[in-house]
Amino acid sequence: MPKKWFQNWFNSPYYHILYHRRNDEEAEFFIDNLCAFLKPKPEVKLLDIACGRGRHSVYLNKKGYDVTGIDLSNTNIKFAQQFEKESLQFYIHDMRNSFYINYFDIAFNLFTSFGYFETEKDHLKALRAFNKSLKKTGILVLDYFNSEKIIRHLSHQEVIHVDGIDFHISKKVENGKIIKNIAFEHKNKSFSFNEEVKAFKKNDFEAMFLKSGFEVLSHFGDYSLNPFDEEKSDRLIFICKKNND
Repeated sequence: MPKKWFQNWFNSPYYHILYHRRNDEEAEFFIDNLCAFLKPKPEVKLLDIACGRGRHSVYLNKKGYDVTGIDLSNTNIKFAQQFEKESLQFYIHDMRNSFYINYFDIAFNLFTSFGYFETEKDHLKALRAFNKSLKKTGILVLDYFNSEKIIRHLSHQEVIHVDGIDFHISKKVENGKIIKNIAFEHKNKSFSFNEEVKAFKKNDFEAMFLKSGFEVLSHFGDYSLNPFDEEKSDRLIFICKKNND
């Protein structure tokens, strides 16, 4: 079976070259605000779903929490494992499959690390796996881009220069997905990768949460946790609790 776009792109060294400027200060600011809002007790167990190279996991662990990070990319997990210790562990894992049943107090899915799959069935399978991993009182934090704003301000073509590589990026909306093509040449070879993320809106998430056993407690529009505005907000951030009814 051919690999999906996210299996190819997230395992590529070029993914990290293109996005190497991702802002750790912004990520830490977001985590600080989430912790101030959620007030997790010192003994909680945290799950970072689609953790990438582990920047959120490492920072949560520095704040004193027991953290487990999971990601489908073996190269990401191999990189993250250099930071491992007793209270910080990383595993290669597909978010659609169950992981540690009724074990975690809070699960995080951050920085638009969702919406990758072709079918609603797979997205619901992932959310139900998140649900199963949480204790009865468990909380899910899901951070997505605000697709409505992105579509309105879509820049269809741009070139980003990094480390001597010209990344030619084109974007379009097709079949309910925001599709980004990244084409470039390096060492006399041509490369082309896609990112394909579902343009889920607030009501789409609310319907999926309901079907997967979650109740939305709060939602926000940025990393300062300001109210969500579908025209102006950059993010769509949900705080959900496991519904045990």
